[in-house]
Amino acid sequence: MSEPQYPVEPRAPAVLSVDVGGSHVKAVLNGIDERRRFVSGPKLTGKQMVDGVLQLTTDWDYTQVSVGVPAPVVDGRVLHDPVNLGKGWTTLDYEKAFGKPTKVINDAAMQAFGSYEGGRMLFLGLGTGLGSTMILDGTIAPMELGHLPFRKATFEDYVGERGRERLGNKSWRKAVVETIERLTAGLLPDYVVLGGGNAERLDHELPANCRLGHNEDAFLGGFRLWIDQA
Repeated sequence: MSEPQYPVEPRAPAVLSVDVGGSHVKAVLNGIDERRRFVSGPKLTGKQMVDGVLQLTTDWDYTQVSVGVPAPVVDGRVLHDPVNLGKGWTTLDYEKAFGKPTKVINDAAMQAFGSYEGGRMLFLGLGTGLGSTMILDGTIAPMELGHLPFRKATFEDYVGERGRERLGNKSWRKAVVETIERLTAGLLPDYVVLGGGNAERLDHELPANCRLGHNEDAFLGGFRLWIDQA
């Protein structure tokens, strides 16, 4: 039997989980087997994102909202506007805009939380750059490991999309494996999960204790953020 297409977290309430990406904004409601989306793009502001989600979900009844944003987030505050989107993400009152209790988190951290299976997990998101998060016995620790020195530049310069285009897929895969090995040696996770749009390009060339995640894990992570408040 194949896995369900959309995630469900029975322990969580009726949470609307929103995954903000550079090309689309996607929304899933816990317990509803449907995903809705609209086009984002480089001019999308934070307010336009909220307005688009509200318009998209007028017939959905939810009590809480989780939003994964492709930018650093500390204590629910977006530190700077996402690189591939528009302005107004740092000053927006998300809870007021949605009119519901709302949690904002880095998108890689939200996907990581949905991938989590206990213990010490390192999540690496292979996309435009390198997203990174550790979860330590249930505590989410967003990181910016992509900016650390690697070879002649940084990890992100080699395993992000520009690095893949420059190196070619074969050399890029080798750089990804080396990145996993180095970060594992330094951080000592029990296992590593790889997500992001380019993770599927790795085929089966994965180190031990490493597995591929799924894009739908981001929505599950959004549901899980509210379990303690259920």
